[in-house]
Amino acid sequence: MTRLVMKFGGTSVATLDRIKRAAKRVGREVANGHEVIVIVSAMAGKTNELVGWVNETSPFYDAREYDAVVSSGENVTAGLMALTLQEMDIPARSWQGWQVPLKTNGAHGAARIEEIPTRNMDVKFAEGMKVAVVAGFQGVSPEGRITTLGRGGSDTTAVAFAAAFDAVRCDIYTDVDGVYTTDPRISSKARKLDRIAFEEMLELASLGAKVLQTRSVELAMRYKVKLRVLSSFDEYDEDAGTLVCDEEEIMESKAVAGVAYSRDEAKMTLISVADKPGIAAAIFGPLAAAGVNVDMIVQNISEEGRTDMTFSCPVDQVKRAEKAMSEAKAAGKIDYSELVADTDVAKVSVVGIGMRSHAGVAARMFESLRDENINIKVITTSEIKISVLIDRKYMELAVQALHDCFELEKA
Repeated sequence: MTRLVMKFGGTSVATLDRIKRAAKRVGREVANGHEVIVIVSAMAGKTNELVGWVNETSPFYDAREYDAVVSSGENVTAGLMALTLQEMDIPARSWQGWQVPLKTNGAHGAARIEEIPTRNMDVKFAEGMKVAVVAGFQGVSPEGRITTLGRGGSDTTAVAFAAAFDAVRCDIYTDVDGVYTTDPRISSKARKLDRIAFEEMLELASLGAKVLQTRSVELAMRYKVKLRVLSSFDEYDEDAGTLVCDEEEIMESKAVAGVAYSRDEAKMTLISVADKPGIAAAIFGPLAAAGVNVDMIVQNISEEGRTDMTFSCPVDQVKRAEKAMSEAKAAGKIDYSELVADTDVAKVSVVGIGMRSHAGVAARMFESLRDENINIKVITTSEIKISVLIDRKYMELAVQALHDCFELEKA
């Protein structure tokens, strides 16, 4: 029998009624001849509640106990889903991460999956189990302790199971009905895509699109797992949602597939840095050690042995970056006159594998922003992406203008 992985997010299992609705979808796939592995998130809002309890109990908590607490939300959902399926006369049982076992490293709170042995589950499928309901987001460390994979980790769990069990597809059920050309809340012209390439989805996810977790897309691309994103609230349609697949499975690619944005960005500039070999390492080494996620980097032309270095990072990491640079300066590792932080910027990006074969995408993008009188502060590019930093107040205007510019509302 073929295997299918179905993942249900927190909003899809937020109540007992929604769990029943999701279970009916699972039952339909069982009736179609699949053995199904269901990955569930905690019921909507439960993880935040559990995290709040941990922080209130112990501000400087033991990460191992944090994982023991916050992973419990998925255990509850898995048990309820299995019970619901059993009431429908479908042979099902729940699995916690350690029972599979989903083996991870020991990085509590942000663990990485290392192995998913299939034997335990294969035995139960052979004995007649039709549905394995797995608690997402969790695994077991080499020391035998519960670990969690970080926020959005249930998506990663689902893709990893699809790869390990050679599933025909991994369906991600969420509260949106697919991947759109941009955020429909910003542009009423946003269009749902029938298909999108792994690379495009990875860029969109990393640039601010919230549909799929970045690590899950990386995993799907590496192991060629077909992903389908669809809504758990729409009526059943076997062609629903958006398929994330290999570039070769997309007949014709437009120059730009989508426009992404990130509202919470900051631009930081080290003014008058000594321009000498190793200076970049001296700056970005301490930032990495401090856990600052640096994105765009621009170095100005050197004058009289001094230069300016600009980089972007999430706005909530500005204080951490300032502290790291101040300590590096005090230790004599770097020399600069001033660190200027602009916390009122946003990042807007256009993404598309079609950029490889279409010239002039950057020119069209910049002309479109110019026509709206939007000033560009920083630019970075890759083979299939162009990103700019602009004043945050122009972010929605920029997204709408670029969506119109590349006529993304047209199929």
